[in-house]
Amino acid sequence: MGLGVSLCLAAGLAAMGFTGFLAISELLHSADPAWSRPRAGEEHSAPVTSSDGTGGATADDGTAHGTGGGPATTVGQSAPLNDSPLYRIGELGEVTCTAPELDKDDTESVETFAHAIADCLDDAWGDYFAGAGLEFSSPNRVYWTAAGHSPCGAFPSEGTAAFYCGANQGLYLGLEDIVAASAHNENPEAYTFLISHEYGHHVQGQSRILAQFHSERAGAEQEEADELSRRNELQANCLGGVFLGASGDSLGYGPAERRNILDDVRLRSDRGRHRTHGSAENGRMWTAHGMDRVDPASCDTWNADEGLVR
Repeated sequence: MGLGVSLCLAAGLAAMGFTGFLAISELLHSADPAWSRPRAGEEHSAPVTSSDGTGGATADDGTAHGTGGGPATTVGQSAPLNDSPLYRIGELGEVTCTAPELDKDDTESVETFAHAIADCLDDAWGDYFAGAGLEFSSPNRVYWTAAGHSPCGAFPSEGTAAFYCGANQGLYLGLEDIVAASAHNENPEAYTFLISHEYGHHVQGQSRILAQFHSERAGAEQEEADELSRRNELQANCLGGVFLGASGDSLGYGPAERRNILDDVRLRSDRGRHRTHGSAENGRMWTAHGMDRVDPASCDTWNADEGLVR
């Protein structure tokens, strides 16, 4: 079960009925992008945008299969991006999860569902890291129904329904916003993957990939910075897929649910000129690859050929 205490945050937020969990932990001074809300009027086809806590807005993520291709030529080959211990542990292994029925129009139901999936993610990744002798702490959960502030900025920001904030290892979800961001999708597997994607950023953080990513992006020109962001987001897609591949049987996810997940990934791919999350084809490919291989080693987007991270 995820550790945490009920939030009050501040009197103003408490008065607005803010809900969520927040466990106190070490601050890391980094943040990572999220899956977010499509532009108004374009809920079924527009890209979504999200904030990574660095002051900019980025768009979110999508079934070809492969190991990631040859080495990239535009990204620095420094550990741990290309040599993380995460790639040497092996498969995640079968994960047994239970999740309640989801009523997307009932905020309490969405919150209960989100906690159940997060509990399962805590157990799955916690056991995975522990089995390799690596330290791991579960993320703090902040599930909101009213506006508030995180160490990475205000929420919800324009277009943002969910995000991971490395500054407090916070998994932030707007209980109503994620439903709107998913075009009021009726399928619970879409929300399972949304949460799994955000949790993928936490896995990156726990394995020190995020810290190196932020360091390299900070000194990069715009084109290279965008490519680094795409590699980062596509890896979170793949890690989310790894969890689904390991837990799908227990959750009752079969071919139809897989198609629904990949359709949802397609809706969240890059479409504009500022491309930071990857094409629909690549978003779907990395997600499916994670589900099929169930091994974080298959998610090494940092060594992937440039064509696989466009």
